[in-house]
Amino acid sequence: MRSELVKPTHLARRAAVYIRQSTPNQVANNQESLRLQYALQHRARELGWHEADIDVIDADLGISGASAALRSGFKELVGRVGLKEIGLILSIDVTRLARNCSDWYPLLDICGLNGCLIADRDGVYDPASANGRLLLGLKGTISELELHTIRSRLTAGLLAKAERGELALTLPVGLVRDPSGVVVKDPNLEVQTRIALLFETFLKVRTVAKVMREFNDCGLELPRRDRHGDLHWARATTSAVATVLKNPAYAGAFVYGRTRLRKPAGGKSAMKAAKPIEDWRVLVKDRYPPYIDWTTYEKIRGIVSDNRAEYMRKQTRGAPRDGELLLTGIAWCGRCGHKMYARYKRRPEYVCNHLRVHEGLPACQYLRAPRIDAAVTQAFLTALAPAEIDALSRARRVQSQAEKAMRRTAEQQLERRRYEAALAQR
Repeated sequence: MRSELVKPTHLARRAAVYIRQSTPNQVANNQESLRLQYALQHRARELGWHEADIDVIDADLGISGASAALRSGFKELVGRVGLKEIGLILSIDVTRLARNCSDWYPLLDICGLNGCLIADRDGVYDPASANGRLLLGLKGTISELELHTIRSRLTAGLLAKAERGELALTLPVGLVRDPSGVVVKDPNLEVQTRIALLFETFLKVRTVAKVMREFNDCGLELPRRDRHGDLHWARATTSAVATVLKNPAYAGAFVYGRTRLRKPAGGKSAMKAAKPIEDWRVLVKDRYPPYIDWTTYEKIRGIVSDNRAEYMRKQTRGAPRDGELLLTGIAWCGRCGHKMYARYKRRPEYVCNHLRVHEGLPACQYLRAPRIDAAVTQAFLTALAPAEIDALSRARRVQSQAEKAMRRTAEQQLERRRYEAALAQR
């Protein structure tokens, strides 16, 4: 059916059929919607365009219309309208073109300026006319509101399930869902043993880097899951160890909203930043079978946080480092109350130069370390003397248990490799 808005000037240009679906799942499963959108070529022919003058732009299949940033097809369409190549834009409805008014209204402006019509299944509109722009503007506003409504409904349902601890989040390695959906420990005993050993080792050595080195020195690998969910073993890294230690699922807790998106300056892509525990959106304890209890998890988080050498901002002590001085990271100035650091330049000493560095004032004080360390050592040994035999005995028992655990883990790994080799040989 012809429209009185279609003029010879429009027919002299090309007609563009814009096709889009929001997700790859829709592209694969909503075939009827896709068929209706491609059928708009017949509508263009009814409006007077020849088959050879109709272009189909379907580069944005599987991409949301919430933003034009990733939609190359939409950008191509806008560019061609600006070059006066397009006389008619056809879409099944305006939500296919844009669900954001910041993208929709510039398109109306450029179409009105260059004499391009916009058509959907309800009719043909001229963005250069007052009535046409009014109707298209209302359709665009309703489309944006519809997107907000859809998101609100989805978010409300998701949060309701999360608050009950029933939202099926991706589980870390060591936890799996059985066929009924219940979360259980991985039936692979080697995986269970390796994760438990990682927590035990950290509580003994107290730094992520030392855990990584101890595992690698013993030739022990960490279990990982690839993007398909398949189990494999890989060399321990600091990031892999830290990921296990910081994950509350190993303490049996369901957590939603542990991170937030932080967009750095300079137009770079947003990055995830961890939130403190008190800012987590949902925390439901005792939802998963635990490898450690919640008290131990909080203790581990505290140790990891304290190992960060942010003396002034968070007043953490930092991880123990090389050097002969005893009070590195834990000495505070008695005059100004700021953290002192160890210096070995000419002679070992504790230095408080916070006022000089940050306020341009003279350094507070320099204290020679040998005399201070000698007094600290004497006080420590005096306090420890009544219980030093028992402490030594307990330390030896703990060390013996740790060595046995390492040997058992190494034997499990060797047994698994022998089995894999025999299976490959067969």
